[in-house]
Amino acid sequence: MVVHTVVVTEFMTNCFIVGDEITKEAVVIDPGGEGQKILKEIEKMGMNVKAVVSTHAHVDHIGALKDIKNALGADIMMHQAELPVLKTASRMARLFGISIDDPPEPDRFIAEGDQVSCGSITLKVIETPGHSPGGISLLTSDGKVCFAGDTLFAGSIGRTDLPGGDYHTLIESIKTKLIPLGDDVKVLSGHGPATTMGVERRYNPFL
Repeated sequence: MVVHTVVVTEFMTNCFIVGDEITKEAVVIDPGGEGQKILKEIEKMGMNVKAVVSTHAHVDHIGALKDIKNALGADIMMHQAELPVLKTASRMARLFGISIDDPPEPDRFIAEGDQVSCGSITLKVIETPGHSPGGISLLTSDGKVCFAGDTLFAGSIGRTDLPGGDYHTLIESIKTKLIPLGDDVKVLSGHGPATTMGVERRYNPFL
């Protein structure tokens, strides 16, 4: 498995391209903007994108969905509870002083226990609401890497003051769904550097 990070927009969102080095099939996680930049990296890697997964539908994580869909035709996947957030994304963007095209609707809704596959790579869906109503995390089949979206950061957690956010739900998601995955699990978040569950369990001030 190869994981390439493309940091996009002024929100410094981590867009992940997760690929199988043998089959050259890939999944794109959270294409937050700058679609052409992401597409160039996909081309450079020589990958065939089979799916695009949004851990949640806030504007800084879906800004390039339309570009990726138009260019590659890959299926867009997210939790069904994120659909209202997706439908208001362009309006929310204006509140942040930016403009995006209305994003395309998902081709498939995914929920707890579902799997997203590309080549020999399988990502298991874990429901981790709180930052947003239908926030999800993705765990690799070997249990070693978790793509946590904006649920958990190095030394911090996702904000809960946007519509649909709830602090207590977020903390519950982290404590019951993510921390039990094990101290050695690497956490790749929607913003900022990588960390591990063990480091966050011990030192994250919100936990």
